[in-house]
Amino acid sequence: MSINLALFPLLALALGLKHAYDADHLVAVSNFLTRSSGLRETSRMTLSWAIGHMATAAIITTVLFVLASQAEQVTGLLSVFELGAAVMLIAVGVGAILMEIPMFHSHPHAHPDGTVHSHGHRHRFGRLGGFARKIHLHHPLFGIGIIHGLASNDELLLLFVAGLGVGSLKLLLGGVAVFTIGVVLGMMLFGFAVTSLYRYRLQRVRVVFNLTVALLSIVYGGLLLMGLDSFNVLALFFGQ
Repeated sequence: MSINLALFPLLALALGLKHAYDADHLVAVSNFLTRSSGLRETSRMTLSWAIGHMATAAIITTVLFVLASQAEQVTGLLSVFELGAAVMLIAVGVGAILMEIPMFHSHPHAHPDGTVHSHGHRHRFGRLGGFARKIHLHHPLFGIGIIHGLASNDELLLLFVAGLGVGSLKLLLGGVAVFTIGVVLGMMLFGFAVTSLYRYRLQRVRVVFNLTVALLSIVYGGLLLMGLDSFNVLALFFGQ
């Protein structure tokens, strides 16, 4: 499959935008977006996820280019990582549920007159408590991006096949960079939509919304473990 050099970046950008909307991407990232304090934090989250995704995408592309004659075996090996993505989805969902289980704490407070009483408060991260307070939410998303880069690679493989006509590893990696820009744009659009909806429309049902996303992550991860093929949300509306 050959492609005009001028059209290659456009293909890479379009494939990146589509790739951002793989269902396992949206489910995993949503568990973090619902806890974003604003659009700035949402930008950090989505960018961290995309950088992790690009890191493995670049490595996979290089390996496939060098081992082009054994590409089928390499892609077969990559399918094993789908199981890792499924386990990750379940772990993310469990962690999100733990964040929603209330954890109340009280501290004694003494007044000058000698009276002592307690002040109670609820931990923001529920049962994860102090452990979660030490973690910036965009940090785990970098690792999740790495796992997704290994596991979900249909569009990347299509880009690789098209890029073989370019014939240069540097140009192919440039295509991966443009592909990543598409992934970033797609995920940021989704992130901004979720953050805006969550902040201004769903505050009164915050716990229900978060638990629903967490349970969806666990169920979808379980279905992937049982052999369900992942799907792309955009493809449901616009076809393959």
